[in-house]
Amino acid sequence: MMMKILLLTDIHGQYDTISRFMELAPDIVIIAGDISDCGRPNEAMQIFDQIDVPCFAVPGNCDAREIIDVIEDSDAVSLHGTSLAIGPVTFTGVGGSNPTPFNTPVELSEEELCEVLKKAKKRAHQNVHNVLVTHAPPYCTLDECEGTNVGCKCFRDSLKDFDLVCCGHIHNHAGVVEVDGTVVVNPGPASEGKCAIITLGDSAKEIEVKLITL
Repeated sequence: MMMKILLLTDIHGQYDTISRFMELAPDIVIIAGDISDCGRPNEAMQIFDQIDVPCFAVPGNCDAREIIDVIEDSDAVSLHGTSLAIGPVTFTGVGGSNPTPFNTPVELSEEELCEVLKKAKKRAHQNVHNVLVTHAPPYCTLDECEGTNVGCKCFRDSLKDFDLVCCGHIHNHAGVVEVDGTVVVNPGPASEGKCAIITLGDSAKEIEVKLITL
């Protein structure tokens, strides 16, 4: 069966945008981090209350660490450090980011991110479609910030294990790229009305991505 996924990232507390995104009628919503804006994580429940389809989320570097509890207390599922399957699609998640100059709440070393990814992959089983949801992008993939590549190297090294990577973090490097057969998508910040609609077909590698600005 085909699956229509709404990918949101970098909402940064702009919770009133969610109802407009939901008018796109997705089957599933993925939120790739930075749900809140460095504070008041409980307010993020406003997002999940507006989503009436299965929703999977990871924290971003600008989320308070308590955001995972907020996700778990909602009808959404935290993917951070774990993996689960819905029919022919397996979702695996890693939240937070590698270190930034801004000392934001959820920053992890490369080694820590690798450990979280390793733990999550142990729970995954190969499926028709295998999706990695991260906040930070893979290294040298939609990760340029002021002329420097700031992505995560262990995500880059694991691209071969996934058909699709959904990420965010770098606001000015939205796009869709394919690296050795793996599609990587950063829809751009939802706080600016940006999202992606990703349609997964019945066959492996049957992936269509539309970047949308509302």
